[in-house]
Amino acid sequence: MGSRPRLLLHCQHSLGLGHLVRALSLASGLSERFDVSILCGGEVPDTVSRPAGVELIELPALGGIRGPLVSRTPGVDPAHAHALRRELVLSALSERRPAAVVVELFPFGRKKLAGELVPLLEAARGSGAVTACSVRDLLVSRTDGGRHDDRASRTANDLLDAVLVHADPLLARLEDTFRPRTALAVPVHHTGFVVRPRRRTRQVRADSRPRVLVSAGGGRVGGALLRAAAQAHRLLEGVETTLVAGPFLAEEEWRSLPRPVPGLHLRRSVRELGAELAAATVSVSQCGYNTALDVLQAGLPALFVPFVAPEEDEQARRAAALARLGAARVLDPASLDGPRLADEIRRLLDFRPRPLELDLDGAATSARILEGLVRERSSPRAERAAVCA
Repeated sequence: MGSRPRLLLHCQHSLGLGHLVRALSLASGLSERFDVSILCGGEVPDTVSRPAGVELIELPALGGIRGPLVSRTPGVDPAHAHALRRELVLSALSERRPAAVVVELFPFGRKKLAGELVPLLEAARGSGAVTACSVRDLLVSRTDGGRHDDRASRTANDLLDAVLVHADPLLARLEDTFRPRTALAVPVHHTGFVVRPRRRTRQVRADSRPRVLVSAGGGRVGGALLRAAAQAHRLLEGVETTLVAGPFLAEEEWRSLPRPVPGLHLRRSVRELGAELAAATVSVSQCGYNTALDVLQAGLPALFVPFVAPEEDEQARRAAALARLGAARVLDPASLDGPRLADEIRRLLDFRPRPLELDLDGAATSARILEGLVRERSSPRAERAAVCA
């Protein structure tokens, strides 16, 4: 590590890869100004690119979205995993003595990890570190009469110095999905979207056949989309279809996909979705944060089939917002089947998306904000004020 200030970033992905991919992209931007260590609480597939110069500390993996978190580390039960994680998190803080600690989503989510995150933030504040929350564009809806949002606001006011919302206000603001009774006193910064670096340009091919790219994010909840896309391919003429399943698709679902089928290509996982989009004519996908931004950057006609579950509606909200702006088409997942998807793909081939001028500089902006907070915290004036207090 160099002489730059240290930063500790806590990330937990429980269902797919979205939170991890965004955290890694954020860490890459933060590493321009900080020595960054990531505390990673979920499974890390080999296909995920790790940013150079960023330390990755893998915690015992936990996952799940409904009910108690389950252990995804063989031989480690959930209670033991929670205890080990808390110990590792606090040890990382003690050993690295960061100038800034950033937690992903908490307290706006991740209540099940409060046992490790509250002690982390309390100890960080006790050491004089800047504390911040990194949160995506949209939060999930709650049906508890506002109790969750009110609790989150109070916790944020007690434990955080800043909230970094990785969105462009043109598309989303924190107050769109966060409405506490207790006012949020912590400064909120809309940083712009955090995106993966673009390394690919559109590929020009002599073959004029349309190429449909169907991607299911991490894949854990992508089976229905992939099966419908395989059925739709049989109903489409003169089209090549590539299915990217994702590393977390259940093995039995992967094996159940039809093979071989002329013009249908199956990919278990890819390291960079942008490279696949560069070779595609249209995109069909769920509407997770990272996938949506990859598709928008590629400029392709896109159909989003958002993942929806009880208290999991952020993908549907994001897809609806993009459709209202004319940037994409949307298919309700309740209507998803092979024939309907084939019809939607035919329409998609004639669809021309409206370009959006979104702020995509969220990682660099976040780094500048945090660097400014650290500099302000370490100034002689701040030190004198702390002594007087």
